[in-house]
Parts: sequence; C-alpha cells; structure tokens
Amino acid sequence: MERKKSDCPALPPGWKKEEVIRKSGLSAGKSDVYYYSPTGKKFRSKPQLARYLGNTVDLACFDFRTGKMMPGKLQKNKQRFRHDPLSLAKGGKPDLNTALPIRQTASIFKQPVTKVTSHPGNKVKTDLQRAIEQPKQLFWEKRLKGLRSSDVAEQVLRTMELPKGLQGIGPDSSDDTLLSAIASALHMSSAPITGQTSIAAEKNPAIWLNTSQPLCKAFTVTDEQIREQEMKVFQARRSLEEALTADSLARAAEISREPLEGGMA
Repeated sequence: MERKKSDCPALPPGWKKEEVIRKSGLSAGKSDVYYYSPTGKKFRSKPQLARYLGNTVDLACFDFRTGKMMPGKLQKNKQRFRHDPLSLAKGGKPDLNTALPIRQTASIFKQPVTKVTSHPGNKVKTDLQRAIEQPKQLFWEKRLKGLRSSDVAEQVLRTMELPKGLQGIGPDSSDDTLLSAIASALHMSSAPITGQTSIAAEKNPAIWLNTSQPLCKAFTVTDEQIREQEMKVFQARRSLEEALTADSLARAAEISREPLEGGMA
C-alpha cells in the first residue's frame, strides 16, 4: 500500500488527511481516505468526523474524499432533491417537518377589517391578539386517527398505555387519538396541559371547548406518578449508558485490529 499524508486546510489546524492507495489484489488502484485529529484519533467516514467535531465545524459542504469545502455541490444536491419526486426512493432524506396535520384554513376576511364611515372623527380599533391568532379547525384531533409509528422494518410500534386518570371527551374519544393529541400539545405549546377544566365541556364540547387543551377531562398528576416516571427515565438512561459503553469498546477493538489487517494486505 502507498500512503500519502497531508494537511487539511478545511479542518482546524493540526488535522491530517491520509490517502491509502492499494497496490495489489482485486481492488488495486483504488484508494481509501482517512483523517487524523491532532491527538492521533483516526476517522474512516464523514459521519464519524461530524459526530466528533459537533457544532465546532460545519461539514455540510465538506467533501470527505478531496478534503475540500464544495458549497456548489451542496446547492446542486438540494435542488435535485427538491425537484425529484422519487428522491425518497433513491435514498434521499425524508421531509422531517413536525407540523401537525391540521387544515390551514384561511379567513375569508382581510384582517384587520377597516370600517369606512362618513364621520371623520371615528377611529377604528383593531384587536391585535385576534389578528395574530390563526383560525383552528374544531376537533382537529380526529385527523390524527389511524396514524401509526413504525420501525425501520415497517413494523407498527406498540402504542403507550394512558393512565386511568386520562379520559377523553367529545367525538372519537379513543385512547390512540387522545395520546396523539396530548403528545402534540406537549410538542407545540409551552403551556401546561390540564385538560378541559370546564364541566360544561363534557356535556357539549362543541360549545364550551377550550381549544388550547386536548380533548380530555381535567386531571392531576400525583407524586407517586412523578416518582414512577423518574424511575423509568433512570432505567432508560442506564440502558443508554450501557449501550454507549459497549459501542465504545467495540470501536476500540476495531481500531486495535487495523495494523494487523494492514500488514496482512
């Protein structure tokens, strides 16, 4: 193998780029590119490099093979994926827009409405809060019915079980729809989730509905439920820590085998 090491101006000072050209075998003439940090850590791919550098360096335009910043290539890829309807089938990135499936109904009136009168002394007052708020479809939670999450193997994930204290009201008060509505409220709003505090909303939610709260009866969170949730979070973090430790040990073992594999080649 022929190894060529050089500085990489696109990365911070001290970073080295190594190009290994294979001399024999079926892959003769092909080259592999590696990068070394100032401390000597080796990186085999752009994702590994991006995870290590984090937000210190923007690698969106970085070409891993040449070691140069190529903004024109990034712009070309964006235009191709924007106009190619089959980009997802070809491995393109999906649209990660987290907007809820709510119909964005435009008002038929121009806001604010200006009243024209024959009295010059009249002043038109506008409600700024009403002008900012957008119209919202009543019972929009029904549009979440039938939506299911799936894993990479396209297997439908099992939904969470709601506590007994959470009870839905209004049309289609199923647990799946209520769970989606509560998750959406937590994701889209910073206000606390209390449910429909008005008793009249249980009798006729079409009139007494608080649109800023999900379609469920008012509920309270007990100290026992908080402790149970804290224990679940602790166990999840423990499992994640064990998985990251196992991954680090596997990477270290892979790096230690590199000199042996290079000598055999």
